Amino acid sequence: MNISEAKRMIEDYNKKSAHTEQDDFMYIEALQYLFNETHETKYIAELGGYYYEIRCFELALKYYEMAAGLGDKSVYSGLGYIWYYGRTGKRDYEQAFHWFTLAAENGDIQSEYKLADMYKNGYGVDKDYEKYKEIIESLYPKVKTARYLHEPLPEIATRLARIREEQGKIDDAVSLYRQARDFLAQRIKYSPFFGNLNIMMWLIDDLYRLVEFDEENIDLFDLYWLLKSPNRVSFYFDEKPQTVESSESDGEIAVCFNGKWFRNREDFFEKAEIDGMLLTAIQSELYGFRVEL
Repeated sequence: MNISEAKRMIEDYNKKSAHTEQDDFMYIEALQYLFNETHETKYIAELGGYYYEIRCFELALKYYEMAAGLGDKSVYSGLGYIWYYGRTGKRDYEQAFHWFTLAAENGDIQSEYKLADMYKNGYGVDKDYEKYKEIIESLYPKVKTARYLHEPLPEIATRLARIREEQGKIDDAVSLYRQARDFLAQRIKYSPFFGNLNIMMWLIDDLYRLVEFDEENIDLFDLYWLLKSPNRVSFYFDEKPQTVESSESDGEIAVCFNGKWFRNREDFFEKAEIDGMLLTAIQSELYGFRVEL
């Protein structure tokens, strides 16, 4: 392996929507090789991001801390998330506030809205709901015309939607939820990261508290709502019928898709496939959704 080959491996890996174990192995090897050869911290920062995405948080923390120690500011937000959510088994809000503050000072909008959350909940700082609202209100104009899928439009729009709902501005809240949904659906198509899927699930639950569910106009992500309770839904892919059904047992809702069982709706959205392709990756090619029950 040389530097050119390693860079090409990483580029090819990042273009794929699904990876084999061999792909993962070579990707990790390429990143480690490039860091050792070039000493550029972006490679271990990316490695930390890889481990975060697959939920190997101890390794994510290791590489994020290594990159931060070498002056890489891009990992500050990731460190904030690890400590905020206690990804390695221990929450530390003071550490989270520290890293989010550093990231925000470097222009990271994600860290700004997480700082807002900390003011809202009183995590690592005195609770200040007005400060929370002030930050979210100030951030939305920065992202409302977002063009790039990594921009935190859904995260900020959903928070602002809840503020608008509290103010009694239901139409504004619904509009914000729908804007966030459209943007997030495209992000998930290319990045079915569990965090993105969770945002969509919460968004759908919040949206259908405010508007009536329309069974005549269903897409893939409406299944988050339908699979909360026992239901059977049919749809098509490539002219072939597909069926997903949710059923209750011992107070839990499990999901069966084309004969394969999933623990719950979250597990279904994370893993369900057709012909080796994640449903989230082929969402625009699914059609004819119909509630059977």
